[in-house]
Amino acid sequence: MSLSPDAWTRAHARPGYLREIAEKIEDATGLRVQIVGGKLVMSPTPRGKHAGVVKRLRRQLESAVLPEGLDVYEVSSIALPEDPDDYVTPDLIVLPEEWEEDDNWLADPEDSALAVEVISPSEKSREIRDKADWYAVARVPVLLVIDPRHATWTLHTHPDNGAYQDVLPGKFGEPVRLPEPFGGEVATDDFPVYGEAQRP
Repeated sequence: MSLSPDAWTRAHARPGYLREIAEKIEDATGLRVQIVGGKLVMSPTPRGKHAGVVKRLRRQLESAVLPEGLDVYEVSSIALPEDPDDYVTPDLIVLPEEWEEDDNWLADPEDSALAVEVISPSEKSREIRDKADWYAVARVPVLLVIDPRHATWTLHTHPDNGAYQDVLPGKFGEPVRLPEPFGGEVATDDFPVYGEAQRP
């Protein structure tokens, strides 16, 4: 869902105005709103299985693989570098523990160690590719994309020139081995699958 042309023109009247609009939309509707490439991108409230994947992954990260000084957060946004208004809100993000004491609402992407995006049922392939590019441009070192539509996951590492140089695909049931500084792997055996999809 994108902003209308008239609203687009008004929103670009001054820097930061799009962010004000985004905050008002979130407050009024409960939608998750991001600003990418100067456009408002709105997502519906995640369904139960989406939340189930996030919960299972978060518990594993917290209990097994996080390096000292880092923690995992939901509903935390990071700034994107190409436009002063741009930001994204991953499903999970690993940041320094100092983030909990920060008065800012946007974290610096350079502080992020891992971002996680869980794909929604309605997302298209191009939107998923675009998401990976956003994080690569912001130089988030590790991006884990989990797709409960097809029971698959993709680990993106080594961002350079606006793209991840290493992309490792896998299926639910296969563990995701996270690179340093993480301390091991996360299991995907019990991740929920949308609808009637069958596990491979």
